[in-house]
Amino acid sequence: MLLSVLIPAYNEINNIDTLLEKVQAVPVTKEIIIVDDGSTDGTRERLNSYRSIPNIQVIFHEQNQGKGAAIRTAIQHMTGDIAIVQDADLEYEPQDYPALIQPIIEGKEKVVYGSRFLKPENRHSYYSFYIGGQVVTLLTNILFNQRLTDEPTCYKVFEANFLRSIPLECTRFEFCPEVTAKVAKRGIRIRELPISYYPRSIAEGKKISWLDGIEAIWVLLKYRIVK
Repeated sequence: MLLSVLIPAYNEINNIDTLLEKVQAVPVTKEIIIVDDGSTDGTRERLNSYRSIPNIQVIFHEQNQGKGAAIRTAIQHMTGDIAIVQDADLEYEPQDYPALIQPIIEGKEKVVYGSRFLKPENRHSYYSFYIGGQVVTLLTNILFNQRLTDEPTCYKVFEANFLRSIPLECTRFEFCPEVTAKVAKRGIRIRELPISYYPRSIAEGKKISWLDGIEAIWVLLKYRIVK
């Protein structure tokens, strides 16, 4: 099966080469779809050098639209059987791909999330982010009858045709709660597997803020009500 690795990127000049090297090193058949979301730090220019590599597609947004918009663009271009979302930073470990995609390859699941909390040795970032993530996860479980430990995780893996069938509207970080809500409303209990996690600081380029947590709560409530 072909794995589509969907990478939204914005101002990641310090990480993009290392990330792509790590993704390419994973021993699975894959295509890599990078959507540069209007970077201004040289990331766009650097990505131009990857356009000649056969399994890499590079797509440019002329203006910054947000992570959700970049993922939606990547979905339109993917051709694989399985899709995984990969942030362009180095917080997550691509060597976790084989374990995450295996339940989908076996036909046991349509959706798998990688949980940072199922691996006890993982460190976590700012306490406010930790608490915010736990609140969002708890609310998800209450509203959508899930048993998740880590709803805001980056590593969300889908049977590709199933992901294509979800009508997404997100533009920013609300991709996570929107896709989770819409998966759950189709009666799917999302399976989690442990993953590695290496948090970075705001000074190192972490872009999410507490306001995104408030937005995630609003999105979850909205999609609990909206059909």
